[in-house]
Amino acid sequence: LVAGPASADVERRGVCGPGTHEFDVDKEDGGFDVAVDLDGLRPGTAWVVALRHDGKIVAKRTLRADAEGDVELERFRPNTAGTDTFAFTAKRAGAAKVACSATITRS
Repeated sequence: LVAGPASADVERRGVCGPGTHEFDVDKEDGGFDVAVDLDGLRPGTAWVVALRHDGKIVAKRTLRADAEGDVELERFRPNTAGTDTFAFTAKRAGAAKVACSATITRS
């Protein structure tokens, strides 16, 4: 079976500092699986990743890039009335400037 447009993943990709980002929102039973993946970072570097759902911060973590230079943050979020807007920001710990961000809106 192939998922229809209403249940398909929505993904955003882009540059994030020295690496790349992938932001993915997958509609699941009663909510959404939301994932932020940062790749190609310097191993051991600390990154602050914040995830918002409808403007409210639902996760903010300082994470270290693993030996491959990857950082991951995943959360399940309930489906709210109307459209759901998800956004993330990521920056190197201690940096003033955001390295990357993206927004996805789902209905």
